[in-house]
Amino acid sequence: MTDLLQKGSEWLEEQRTRHAASTVQYVRGSRSVEITATIGRTIFEVDNGYGVLVRHQSRDFLALAAELILDGELVLPQRGDRIRETQGQQVFVYEVMAPGKEPCWRYSDPYRKTLRIHTQQIATEVLP
Repeated sequence: MTDLLQKGSEWLEEQRTRHAASTVQYVRGSRSVEITATIGRTIFEVDNGYGVLVRHQSRDFLALAAELILDGELVLPQRGDRIRETQGQQVFVYEVMAPGKEPCWRYSDPYRKTLRIHTQQIATEVLP
């Protein structure tokens, strides 16, 4: 019997990738790969240790897990990796991270096809 929900999820991911995504560069050290990602965000509320909740907003990149291949090896995101997003003559550089002890990524669907990668912008570069 076919899992109708899984088929629907796969169709939806195909539509997201085809119609609501752009190409970004995923970088780990000297290795990189171009992936197709949709931009999102997550708002984290983290206790600062004194009973005060501090809000942090992350720029998220939703990408197919199967596209994250570095030097022929399928990998998962790691803190410190970078994502480079080009818009016009500017390149926005984001570091993979999340506040406190929050994980820096998670699966975005129950079938583990899509990654939600949490980042913070660390630099802006201007193309020549």
